[in-house]
Amino acid sequence: MAYDYGFASVYDRFTENAEPQKRGRWALELLRMHGVTGGILLDLACGTGKITEAYVKAGFDVIGADLSEDMLDLARERFAASGADVLLLNQDMRELDLFGTVNACVCTLDSVNHLTEEADVQRVFDRVSLFTEPGGVFVFDVNTPYKHEHVLGDNAFVYEDDGAFLVWQNFFDPALCTVQELLDVFTETPDGTYQRDSDEITERAYPTDRLISMLKTAGFSGVSVYGDLTDQPPADTEERVWFVAVK
Repeated sequence: MAYDYGFASVYDRFTENAEPQKRGRWALELLRMHGVTGGILLDLACGTGKITEAYVKAGFDVIGADLSEDMLDLARERFAASGADVLLLNQDMRELDLFGTVNACVCTLDSVNHLTEEADVQRVFDRVSLFTEPGGVFVFDVNTPYKHEHVLGDNAFVYEDDGAFLVWQNFFDPALCTVQELLDVFTETPDGTYQRDSDEITERAYPTDRLISMLKTAGFSGVSVYGDLTDQPPADTEERVWFVAVK
């Protein structure tokens, strides 16, 4: 799914608790651990580019792809201000189409969970594999079934940040391990009133062994799985896990 401007404009503010910079550094560390320290890197579902800049600073030639034009507009503004040289593509990850191959692909902040059909996940893995050099590495993180059931569940959350409020309501479907998320953002306007923007997304959590199977079907020969921000195997109560797949 693609975030509209109402949510895109405050996305960075309300995802800061996910520590995006730290996750970018960890993705780079996982690439290094698996032999990739340079070349062309695809930041898949790059959003506003907040993590993307870490890959540029690490010396990669970076491509950013995202479905949301509004998110990409914010990324362009960010890179214009910082001077980062990033090729941005407005693409659905299921229809990924690059000009050539890459040495690494990184997809963070549970973007894979936004794919609620197994066939779509397989399609993305197939496309990433197609455009990854032999020996290249695909790194991504996902929210776990444990997090969907025990943390997000049917819960509601409210966040406030300097003139903006986010009301986030969840509805859990145990049959598919999906969470329907209703998002209402209230942003203060110059006259002191608040503008409401609403968005709705659904995320699905997949068992680790199923994702490994789909990666191998896509042509990745070696798959490693780690707990969140650690080089250790994930715990049973892990809320987010990282996959590293070698082509």
